[in-house]
Amino acid sequence: MADTADTANVIIRPPLAWGLAVLAGLALNLLVPWPFLPADIPAGWIGLLVFVVALALFAWAIITMTKAGSNVPTNRPTTTIVESGPYRFTRNPIYLGMFLGLIGFAIAFDSLWLLVMLVLFAFLIRYGVVAREETYLDRKFGDVYRGYRSRVRRWL
Repeated sequence: MADTADTANVIIRPPLAWGLAVLAGLALNLLVPWPFLPADIPAGWIGLLVFVVALALFAWAIITMTKAGSNVPTNRPTTTIVESGPYRFTRNPIYLGMFLGLIGFAIAFDSLWLLVMLVLFAFLIRYGVVAREETYLDRKFGDVYRGYRSRVRRWL
């Protein structure tokens, strides 16, 4: 795609990258378990709680974006800069939800491999997705996006 396409032209769809990170982490954990938590910690319950919080953030962000009339998938045009809901606190609540979800899985499965995949996933999202989205939004919305970017942090 050309730089002028009305999408962010990301290198991978984020849900696909997330799913691959989870599958790779779980597969590696099956082949070579790499626990990191003390045995007496209820890892399954703690991980589930973290995952539920992640899912809630993810859903809140998607609902907010949809209600504002913009597209969520990265392969569709962004129609507006959303500044309500979780977008008041972070410019990337969907990706934060994905990061938190991976942390929840890592805790629930007591797998350091999932945390390794989180690092790789975060790097891919930051440079292969977010950087391209920021360039696209700056080009498309100009001062409106730059104002939002100056008020709201990229992550937290």
